[in-house]
Amino acid sequence: MNPTVSQDLSFIGMLANASVLVQLVMALLLVLSFLSWWYIFLKMFSIKRAARQSDQFEKDFWSGSDLNELFQGAVNARHTAGSLERIFEAGFREFAKLKRQPGMDVQAVMDGTRRAMRATYQREVDQLESHLSFLATVGSVSPYIGLFGTVWGIMNSFRGLSNVVQATIAHVAPGIAEALIATAMGLFAAIPAVIAYNRFAYDINRLATRFDSFMEEFSNILQRQVNL
Repeated sequence: MNPTVSQDLSFIGMLANASVLVQLVMALLLVLSFLSWWYIFLKMFSIKRAARQSDQFEKDFWSGSDLNELFQGAVNARHTAGSLERIFEAGFREFAKLKRQPGMDVQAVMDGTRRAMRATYQREVDQLESHLSFLATVGSVSPYIGLFGTVWGIMNSFRGLSNVVQATIAHVAPGIAEALIATAMGLFAAIPAVIAYNRFAYDINRLATRFDSFMEEFSNILQRQVNL
């Protein structure tokens, strides 16, 4: 076997011999893949931390702890508190403020409390969902970027045959192999991003459901207190 051909058909050799546009496509796909893996690990740790903090706060909340003590603890640990704890803090703060105002009926107090919790809930869910759109974009666009590089590389390969008197598979194979690397890299970037997006979207939806259920239960507790 000709060692030159073997060298040209190695992965590094095919990358080096690809056209400039195909190399740019590959570089873009490498950057997208790196960024998607970076966000995958960030979201994995942040979602696990949010779930762990929610478990701990729900355990403390339903253990019969005094609401004022829980509120003070949430205020003191504001920068390290979990999402559920911040929702509780916002709701209890608004409840205490409205309850002290003269002339406020029960419905007005509870409506204000729910609005405060809903606003914090939305901010927390938005924070958990940050960078998910990037993973969705990488998952949907990367295969097409890779396909563009492949089509361009194959076009260049066949254009090069115009100067060859007798075309053989040995003339076409290296160019096609170089071009197909772009498709492989597109899939390599897209598949983990799609899997991670679907998993994270499911986990965040479960957390959002837990937050929503807690707000309803907490509102019922507060309403019983204001009716006393």
